[in-house]
Amino acid sequence: MKSAYKKDQELLSEIKNADQSPEKFHLWWLGQSGFLIKWRQDYLLLDPYLSDSLTDKYSLTDKPHIRITEQTVNPKELDFVNIVTSSHNHTDHLDAPTLLAINESRPGLRLILPKANIQFANERLGIDSGIELIGIKENEPISVGNFTIDGIAAAHNEVERDEEGSLIYMGFIIHFGEWTIYHSGDTLWHNQLTASLINQSVDVAIVPINGNDPSRHVAGNLNGTEAAALSKAINAKIAIPHHFDMFEFNTASPDEFTEACERLNQPFCVLQNGQGWCSSALG
Repeated sequence: MKSAYKKDQELLSEIKNADQSPEKFHLWWLGQSGFLIKWRQDYLLLDPYLSDSLTDKYSLTDKPHIRITEQTVNPKELDFVNIVTSSHNHTDHLDAPTLLAINESRPGLRLILPKANIQFANERLGIDSGIELIGIKENEPISVGNFTIDGIAAAHNEVERDEEGSLIYMGFIIHFGEWTIYHSGDTLWHNQLTASLINQSVDVAIVPINGNDPSRHVAGNLNGTEAAALSKAINAKIAIPHHFDMFEFNTASPDEFTEACERLNQPFCVLQNGQGWCSSALG
């Protein structure tokens, strides 16, 4: 198993002591599609998966979720976080053990998720979980704390909507201070995607690279070349890959992504689980 770049108290100390200047922000990759953003004294946790719930669930099946990289942090230690996102209902993006543990340490957790998924999330988390579910619809941004969050369509593998037309799979556009971050959730390239992002002045594009392989029996994502091309198409100042190095059956080497970024002259940064990045790197 791969070691995390930093984990537990070493990682938590770095997070808590990171510069709180309003002129910069920090983010850390916590594994799979989970990222923690820190701006000033504000935190936003994106799609965290910080348990072994899937490994346990599938251990005796023909699709074992064997972990590649060790867990970066116990979610009970994230008592400084009170805003979290879930882009869709798959467990690595809506993990009850992770969310309930955070809320146990910091009651009143606010979970931003597609409006269409509220009933499902209530069933998974428990109607009495104490977590506040805040449903959003595409192109109807909401402000939570000092973050403004908007949802756009994601295709995993298709763009799907409920009977009221609300998206089931989302990507997030996050505005705070002078910055804009795009977190893809899980998505393939679809005909609305570039148009939704091209005018957003995206500073950081957080994009999946594990690809779309039907033999895995799970919904797919952009591959490395597609992730680099999307980042270039939307003029992202930097691209950061995700959705790899978690499970043996559903991962990819970042080499294809880095080679495509270099070929396209797309700035990028490949993080390790538990590694941070600061906006000062943008120059």
